[in-house]
Amino acid sequence: MAKIAVYPGSFDPITYGHLDIIQRACEIFDKLVVVVSDNPQKKSTFTLQERISLIKECLKDNSQVEVGSFSGLLVDHLKSKNVKVVIRGLRAVSDLEYEFQIASMNRSLYKEVETVFLMPGEDYTYLSSSMVKEVAALKGDLKKFVPPAVEKALRQKFR
Repeated sequence: MAKIAVYPGSFDPITYGHLDIIQRACEIFDKLVVVVSDNPQKKSTFTLQERISLIKECLKDNSQVEVGSFSGLLVDHLKSKNVKVVIRGLRAVSDLEYEFQIASMNRSLYKEVETVFLMPGEDYTYLSSSMVKEVAALKGDLKKFVPPAVEKALRQKFR
């Protein structure tokens, strides 16, 4: 039986930090499903479809990864797909408390779920989508933060 995990997030936009976590997860699991959160209450720079398209473009050569979306509670999505493992990235100790709360809540809603925390490589411990968007808005160099397709999309958004 294949080991499957889900990596949820807003991915607004996907960064090299996210891609690093995806690569690490693919070394542990047979299949990884990257799911983009469709939360209408959250103001996103990119639409849900744009985020999915960018992720698919960045991962087009990785046959282990499937890309999709979900709305509502993550645990409901997990149950509907019969998946019991969630991947979350931890950049710094400051992420741990928030992520621990989410993992605990998910487990209280779905007892079978396990959350696996992965740390990105040292080059990405400071990297966040918010910071990338700020650099893009200020016309800074994005090459070491995001793949070329994402850089192009950010340049178009922040013209």
